Amino acid sequence: EHIVPWGARKPPVEVGNPANLWSFDMVLPPQQAHLGELHNLSIQRGTLTAEDRFKINDHIVQTIVMLSGLPFPPHLARVPSIAGSHHEKLDGTGYPRRLKASELTLADRVMTLADIFEALTASDRPYKPPKTLSESLKIMGNMVRERHIDAEVFRFFLRSGVWREYAEKFLPAAQRDAVDVEAILESLSQ
Repeated sequence: EHIVPWGARKPPVEVGNPANLWSFDMVLPPQQAHLGELHNLSIQRGTLTAEDRFKINDHIVQTIVMLSGLPFPPHLARVPSIAGSHHEKLDGTGYPRRLKASELTLADRVMTLADIFEALTASDRPYKPPKTLSESLKIMGNMVRERHIDAEVFRFFLRSGVWREYAEKFLPAAQRDAVDVEAILESLSQ
């Protein structure tokens, strides 16, 4: 059969599912996979199916579920939530819980920014070449304007120079190009 049903592995990610203990708010595809040739031929080149996209996004669900099962001491009790919020966006269009700005803590916002910066500069991603510092920070500035990441956290990140310290330690020289921090900061006000 070319349709792979969810069966017992159906993740509890939909609102209203009693097994959804984590307040996930994701659209679950009707099946785990659709392997039919006609279905595959109908997919535009480079386009992910709903099942493919869910599989990619499911890593964050598994992160939260796994970390929630660990006996964290009280001062680390928010670790599952913080680790699981790095794909949330201020405008509420992120995942897995579609949290809005008012529902995101400072720690959530910092984790999101760190994850994005690392992803943009990473050289170990087979699907994309690494970005330079200037490209990465420009993209992140655009993400601030689109309300995907927090403006104040990004301003602090730029002014602190921690991005430069990270680059000196972990990025090859070819990625460490000149960055006009003042121009990026000014662009955030426009």
